[in-house]
Amino acid sequence: MSLFADYNLPFAIALGVMALLTLLQVIGLGDFDFGGDVDLDVGADGEIADPTSAGLGGAITTLLGLGKVPLFVWLIVYLLLFAVIGMSIQAFASDLTGTPLFAWLAALIAGGASLPVTATLVRPLGRLLPQDETSAVSLNTLVGKRAVITDGTSEKGSAARARVRDHHGQTHYVMVEPHEDASVIPAGDEVLLVRREGNVFFGVPLAERKLAPMGN
Repeated sequence: MSLFADYNLPFAIALGVMALLTLLQVIGLGDFDFGGDVDLDVGADGEIADPTSAGLGGAITTLLGLGKVPLFVWLIVYLLLFAVIGMSIQAFASDLTGTPLFAWLAALIAGGASLPVTATLVRPLGRLLPQDETSAVSLNTLVGKRAVITDGTSEKGSAARARVRDHHGQTHYVMVEPHEDASVIPAGDEVLLVRREGNVFFGVPLAERKLAPMGN
């Protein structure tokens, strides 16, 4: 079967986009920082976090594993799996019936099948990646800094990706779990990084800190 045949066109395009994203990641353009000192929080993928939908959005991104690795890495893995699964479906259909499926049908099946496989693979991959540690400063210096959850929902045992600036003003993306086991921190919330264990930081939601004196 030919990669560039009409029935494999969606998968050939996916491989081309994957190659482009890989190149951008290698040369350092894989993650665009849209952050700034503004009231609206903009995530690493360029979308404004909507506080009213943070719960649902956080659940979806956590389910898909979007907060475990940088967005570009997630897309690269997804596109690769989409292409491999799609071409395998077409090869199987050809062997079984003598003709491949319609390209749109194979793409629909491959697109759905690739989502859970991607989510499964990026979880261990996220622990192996350096988590965007591109800085010349020690990560320990980020303890005591404020960070904003950008992808996923941070809860005990499930770290979410957060954006934090060091004392040089350089942006870092780190994985954050709540310091308190009962806390759940959705995308868009600001946290204070209070400690670090390996590649995972632990943070206290600033909203909780502001409310704490009122409860005493």
